[in-house]
Order: sequence, then C-alpha cells, then structure tokens
Amino acid sequence: SLLLESKINPNTAYQKQQDTLIVWSEAENYDLALSFQEKAGCDEIWEKICQVQGKDPSVDITQDLVDESEEERFDDMSSPGLELPSCELSRLEEIAELVASSLPSPLRREKLALALENEGYIKKLLELFHVCEDLENIEGLHHLYEIIKGIFLLNRTALFEVMFSEECIMDVIGCLEYDPALSQPRKHREFLTKTAKFKEVIPISDPELKQKIHQTYRVQYIQDMVLPTPSVFEENMLSTLHSFIFFNKVEIVGMLQEDEKFLTDLFAQLTDEATDEEKRQELVNFLKEFCAFSQTLQPQNRDAFFKTLSNMGILPALEVILGMDDTQVRSAATDIFSYLVEYNPSMVREFVMQEAQQNDDDILLINLIIEHMICDTDPELGGAVQLMGLLRTLVDPENMLATANKTEKTEFLGFFYKHCMHVLTAPLLANTTEDKPSKDDFQTAQLLALVLELLTFCVEHHTYHIKNYIINKDILRRVLVLMASKHAFLALCALRFKRKIIGLKDEFYNRYIMKSFLFEPVVKAFLNNGSRYNLMNSAIIEMFEFIRVEDIKSLTAHVIENYWKALEDVDYVQTFKGLKLRFEQQRERQDNPKLDSMRSILRNHRYRRDARTLEDEEEMWFNADEDDLEDGEAVVSPSDKAKNDDDIMDPISKFMERKKLKESEEKEVLLKTNLSGRQSPSFKLSLSSGTKTNLTSQSSATNLPGSPGSPGSPGSPGSPGSVPKNTSQTAAITTKGGLVGLVDYPDDDEEDEEDEDKEDTLPLSKKAKFES
Repeated sequence: SLLLESKINPNTAYQKQQDTLIVWSEAENYDLALSFQEKAGCDEIWEKICQVQGKDPSVDITQDLVDESEEERFDDMSSPGLELPSCELSRLEEIAELVASSLPSPLRREKLALALENEGYIKKLLELFHVCEDLENIEGLHHLYEIIKGIFLLNRTALFEVMFSEECIMDVIGCLEYDPALSQPRKHREFLTKTAKFKEVIPISDPELKQKIHQTYRVQYIQDMVLPTPSVFEENMLSTLHSFIFFNKVEIVGMLQEDEKFLTDLFAQLTDEATDEEKRQELVNFLKEFCAFSQTLQPQNRDAFFKTLSNMGILPALEVILGMDDTQVRSAATDIFSYLVEYNPSMVREFVMQEAQQNDDDILLINLIIEHMICDTDPELGGAVQLMGLLRTLVDPENMLATANKTEKTEFLGFFYKHCMHVLTAPLLANTTEDKPSKDDFQTAQLLALVLELLTFCVEHHTYHIKNYIINKDILRRVLVLMASKHAFLALCALRFKRKIIGLKDEFYNRYIMKSFLFEPVVKAFLNNGSRYNLMNSAIIEMFEFIRVEDIKSLTAHVIENYWKALEDVDYVQTFKGLKLRFEQQRERQDNPKLDSMRSILRNHRYRRDARTLEDEEEMWFNADEDDLEDGEAVVSPSDKAKNDDDIMDPISKFMERKKLKESEEKEVLLKTNLSGRQSPSFKLSLSSGTKTNLTSQSSATNLPGSPGSPGSPGSPGSPGSVPKNTSQTAAITTKGGLVGLVDYPDDDEEDEEDEDKEDTLPLSKKAKFES
C-alpha cells in the first residue's frame, strides 16, 4: 500500500547520502528521509529526481540548500556583516526567520554567529524571555524557542560560553521549555532546582571547581533531555556541544586530582568503619563517577590519574568495600574495580600477590571477587557475568608482562592456582559429588556455566598449571557429572570443556580420560538424547569426528574397545564406523611391533654403516625380486604351508586368533630366513616388512587374494606390511640361480622363544600400550 506520496519539486534540495539514503525538507519543520535496502533502488529514484530537476545524476546534492543568485552571494562575501534586527518583542518573528534562513548556508551561519557574539545579543534575548513569561506571551515564547535552538545549531564554542554561564544557563533552559510542538511546556528548570540535588560527599573548597561541576551537569541535561533529537541535516551540528562537555569533564578530573586533601579525605572516609552506610554509598558513587570521567582523558593523563588513585590506596579501599554487606555499595565498587582491571591488570595482580604474603586466602581481593561472583543474588547473574569477565582479564597470559628478571605469567599463575583456584571450583565440586548435579535450578546452572567458561579459558591458555590441577583433583570427571543436568546449556558447557581438553591432543590428558573411563557420561548423554537432531547431538558427534580426523590413536582404541556396542547402530553419520575402521587399521599396524623395534635396533646400533650402502643393497634386493619372481609364487617351508592353508580355510577364526598367529609367524620369519652369501641387515630389514604378506602359500595367494580373513593378504588395501610396488606380489626369497634354502639358527631360536614368553606374560593393557 502507499505509504508516502511526495511531489518532486524543482526548487527542493535533494541530498543523496551513503549510497542508500535520499533526504530532503518539505515545509519548514518537516524533514524526510527515504532509505533503500539496495544501492540500485536508490540510484533509480535518484535518477528520476535529477531528471525532473534537470541535474546530472552523478551529483550528491541537486542544488545548494539556499537558492541564492551569484549576485546575492557576491554581496554576502563583500558585505561587512549581518545586520540583526533590534532586539524587541515585536521583531521576534523576524529574528526567528533570519536565524532559520541562515542555518543552511555556512557563510551566513558564520556571519550570524559573529553578529550574535559582538552585540551581546543573547543576553538581550534572554531579557525578552522574562518579559514574555511575565506577559504569558506564548507566541513570543515559541519564537524564542526556535531562536535559541537555532543558536545551538550554529555550533560555536564562544556562544556556548555565554549561554552556559552561571547567569544565563537557567534562562536558556527556560526558553527550551516552550517547544511549539508541545501543548504544555516542560518543567526542566523546576527539576534542576528542586528535584536534582547536588551532593557534596566531601566539601569542595574550590568555587571554580564547584561551578564547573554544576555547569557540566546542566549542559549534559540540555544535551540528553532538553534538545530534541537532531534531524538528518542537523546531526553534525551539535559536535561542539559534545566537545564542551568532554573538556569540562577533563578539567574537573584534573582539578580533583590535584586536590590532595580532597582525595585523602575521600579514601579515609571510605575505609572508616564509623562511616554510616548512606554516606559510604555516596562516596563510592562519587568515586565511580570520578573514574567514569577519567575515560575522557588522554592516555598519558589517564596514566597519571590511575597512578594517583593507586598511591592513595584505591585497591585496599575496594577490598574493604567489597567485604561489606550493602549490595549497592558492592556493585559500585565492582564497577570501579572493572575500570582498574581494564586499564592496568598488572597493577591489580601485583597488589594481590603482595597482599597474599600478609593475609589469609579467604580475604584476598581476588577471592572476594570470586565469592561475589558465586554469591550473586541477581536471577540473571548480571554482576557475576561482569566479574567473570574481570577474572578472565586477570588470568589472561596475553596481557601479562615479561621482564628480564621475572615473568608475571609464572609468578601470578603459580599464585592463582595455589591460593584462588579452590575458591573458584568450590561450587562445581560441591554440586557434583553424586552421579548427577545435587542442585539443578536455573541460577545454579548459570553460575556453574560461568565457572566452566573460565576453566575452559584456563585449559586453552594455562598449559601445565591447569593440567596438574585437573588431573590431581579429578576435575574433568566432576565436570562431566553436569552432562546429566536438565539444563541443556550447562550440559553443553561441560561437553565444551572436555572438547577443549581433547583438542589439545595431549597424551597426559588422554591417559587420564582413559584411566577414568570419562567417555561414559558423554556416551550416556548421547544415548539419552536419542534420535533428536539438536545441538547436543551435533556437539557430541563433532567431538568423536575430531578424534577420527586427527587420528588420536589412544582415544580411538579406548572408545571402540569400551563403547562400540553402544554406538555401532548409529548409521546416520559415518563417524563411528570411521572410528572402527581407524581402530582396525591401527591394530593391523600393531601386528609387528617386535620386528619393527628390532629393525630400528639393527639400523641404529648394531651395524653402523653408511646410509648409501644400505640403500644400494636394498635396491639390489628389490630388483632381484622383481626380475625372478613369477606371479603369485611363494616359497615357504612345508610346515608353514600346511599351517597357512589351515588358517585361510577359516578366515573368521584366523582373525580372532590373530595375536597368536602373529607371534608364531614372526618367529618363522626371523629365525628361518637367510640368503647364502648375503647376510646383511638390509636383507633382514626388507624381509621383516612383509610378515604375513610374505608367508602365504601359492595356493592361498592365487585362490584367496585379499580375503577378509587374512588382514595382510597381498593387494588388500591398508595391509600393515605393504611394501613398495615392485614387490607387491610376495617378497619371496629367490635368486637368479633358483630357490635358496631357509636356514635355522638354533641359538637365536632359544633367545627369541624366551622373549616371546616374556611378552605373553604381560597384562593385556600393558601390551596394548607398548604396541601403540
């Protein structure tokens, strides 16, 4: 439906802003803005406007805001100044029109401002304001509103100095009460004189400072409450007003900072137990506002400001205040503390560490902060969220200093984990003594989520400090109790904590997780979530997917060995089947750990030879293989042949008894294989990479290539002992002259049998660990 119909007037100044906005004025006080979602739409309408007015669409404004002929402009340039009508009641309308017509042209605004400055015109206008109020001349008061508002828009500091002076400011506010758009005038002056009371928490002796504080409050009030929201054309016209307030605040902070008696009294009364609660609240609020004003200072001045406060003892004072019962006072003290932490966290850390040498843990400033976070009574935990942010800044190594003789990170984190961490984790540990959270209301859940957020941050940034803490105090097991919470956000926080730990791929953490079976709560939560496709489902799957993609071997084996039965039916994602595949490939690679270790011993210790000689010999060996081997041919002793035939007849039983077979075959390979005239280690090494692959009979190799029951069968993908392409059939032991007999070494045989027996006596878990 039609929202607005506006005729394109040939004399109206249309302005295009930011490629998607067209603004213009209709009548005197009627500004319009047309906003487009796309630049193309804006350009289309702009072209039509320019077409009607006969302008080039490349311009951003169709004509000067005030349509003046060249002659008039030239007259303006050459004329000495603007003649203001005499300041009389009968001419108020004329003055208002003159001010309104001067605003659009920068040159005329300049002249108007100079005229107003030179003739003391503002004071005369304010005298007329009293006359109009006495006569109840509403029309005149409306004109005065327009005139004073127009003077604000001239954006001149010199005019503001006059308007905001002690004698004029209340009259200026009075003029701005009579907005023609309102049926009844506002009562701003009444509010400022009767309702708003100036509280001198500590008497200010300097009259200039006192006047500056009054002035700043009133000007801020004019900016925020009295002046109407500036229109599109006026938005930059009040920048000088902002600057005026800004510089006033800078001056006030500077004057207070230099008044040592004032600050000494302030801190003395703040920390004095005799000070009554209402007075203390006023003192804290003053200090908070003082710190807020300091944000306007230049960096070097802000340094001096906080240094002054630090020397005055602001941190011990805050500690006293935070230990009090009054929640309002504590809240203001928290705001002050946040200014200090954001400005200079190192200063706060240094104070806390020095203090720890004299005081008990429970009254340390940082522990008070943690306690207030834990005991926040607000249902939405607004204060706790703020305090958690401050704690995170304090324990963030990114903003810690490192000098030549000491590193703040080492010192402070050592201190924090010794003196403060137990306070932070107390609510978590208290709530997770059973299999599910003992308290599971919304507020407790929110608090524990905040604690977990901070702990997760520590896991990411604190390396060994947090690792020792988590493993020694069994923190992860307690956190995972929260997976049973009815609040999904808390269960997800617990999961995110574990995911951050797994993301580090640290074997210390992994061993701890496996030893305590800490995937159990996660798998339980996954199964309890059922088939629902929600954040919990996705987050748990993502964690297992990470383990699969990153190939974290220890965790893959642990998950499949302990939880495969529970997860094998999940087929809407390939994650768990992928994990099983990884696990099986891993087991296959572990089939030859003994030979692999012997190979490295041979290579590294027993025969120290030139690497190139080794490579040459291996090359000769592989070439001999390739030349003389017929497809599928393998040479084995009769006993081996019979044994392998039996195994392959029953692939499943072979797979189940893989361990036993592996060990016997390793013996066969190592003990019964030699080549006359070439007893070099390189030969043994190249052969050891084969194991099962090399010891299949001719019939089994041709009949059952890659059968599932023979994990190492030639050509099967991912076979553990796969050798380079030129020996892919079987690494049979032949030379050009024909077959070579396999030689036994009885002495070696006995030694190796002893080794095998030793390995068999190891418990299964240990063996798996060695193999990994």
